[in-house]
Amino acid sequence: MKLLEYQSKALLRKAGLPVPDSIHVRKAGDVREALSKVSFTEGVVKAQAFTGGRGKAGGIKRYSTPEEATKFTSEIIGMQLVTHQTGPEGVSVHSVLLEKAGNALHEFYLAILLDRAKVSPLIMISPDGGVDIEEVAEKTPDRILRLYPEFGKSLSEDLKTKAADFLGLDNTLKEQLGDILQKLYNVYLKYDATLIEINPLAITDENKLELLDCKFDIDDNAVYRQKETGGDPDAEKNEAEIEASKFGMSYISLDGNIGCMVNGAGLAMATMDSIKHNGGEPANFLDVGGSATEEAVTKAFEIISSDSKVECILVNIFGGIMKCDTIANGIVAAVKSSGLKLPLVVRLEGTNVDIGKKIIDQSGLNIISANNLDDAARKSVSVTQK
Repeated sequence: MKLLEYQSKALLRKAGLPVPDSIHVRKAGDVREALSKVSFTEGVVKAQAFTGGRGKAGGIKRYSTPEEATKFTSEIIGMQLVTHQTGPEGVSVHSVLLEKAGNALHEFYLAILLDRAKVSPLIMISPDGGVDIEEVAEKTPDRILRLYPEFGKSLSEDLKTKAADFLGLDNTLKEQLGDILQKLYNVYLKYDATLIEINPLAITDENKLELLDCKFDIDDNAVYRQKETGGDPDAEKNEAEIEASKFGMSYISLDGNIGCMVNGAGLAMATMDSIKHNGGEPANFLDVGGSATEEAVTKAFEIISSDSKVECILVNIFGGIMKCDTIANGIVAAVKSSGLKLPLVVRLEGTNVDIGKKIIDQSGLNIISANNLDDAARKSVSVTQK
């Protein structure tokens, strides 16, 4: 689950972290009233969208009068923000953050994330803030410091000192950084975060550290207990992905032409690998889960066939918790109800496989049977290459 910047900063502010004064606005007509509630008169209008690179795309503009703030808000709300992260389609902007403008003397990068390989939180710091960390990692990897705190414990003084020394901070700023690191780590743990990225962390002209921007991601498995954060579990999902999640299915759209319906994430990955190995391109990742109903299977077919790029559908089911006859009934019902015209390759194996195959054989439908995964992949690729 992702948080927008205004939601992220509300949590940071609540935790006592230094963030600029700001106010969230959904309509240009509300700008004057909003500015009457804050202490600053000059600032920036910042598009609220799940993407980086907003400034270069015209999503961040500096204003000096309420008239300018209103004008820029009107221009930004409703725009399709196209950045290097969104692709040509961009993302819609529905609100802005009016924020006090500061003078940054120097910008740093700071993030706390999950290092899955080490099964540990990771604090990552760089003196090169304000740019993509991927660029820093590629060109100057020595400019990134990685620190591993002990899980569930306060940050050690040694860790704080290493971070401050790496950034070249003096005693006053060193103390501020230590306080920021501890509070940010507390926020990371409290809200089940997988990523809190501060870019930039700036030294202001008042010789203070301030968190100017924030990217905040929460573990999807913890959404049920983090709903009060206001985050969007469907952020960056398309309509098909959202619809699939309603039925307990995991769906990700890809660029190929062979639609996949599989039960189990591992088997789904193996199916896509087999398609690639045989010279084809998968159109999606779709895991219907281990206990999907006939209704869910029908919905899966609707979602796959709604993709105009799909020229063939490969069904690869290993019946365990989900029995092959359930899948077979779902396939037959889906094809009949949707009038599916696409070639259909089916590989069934596992519990009640003979019953499942009999259901399909007696359905009168034109279905290509496969004996194993490789056979199914080859037949699917062959169909799309005719």
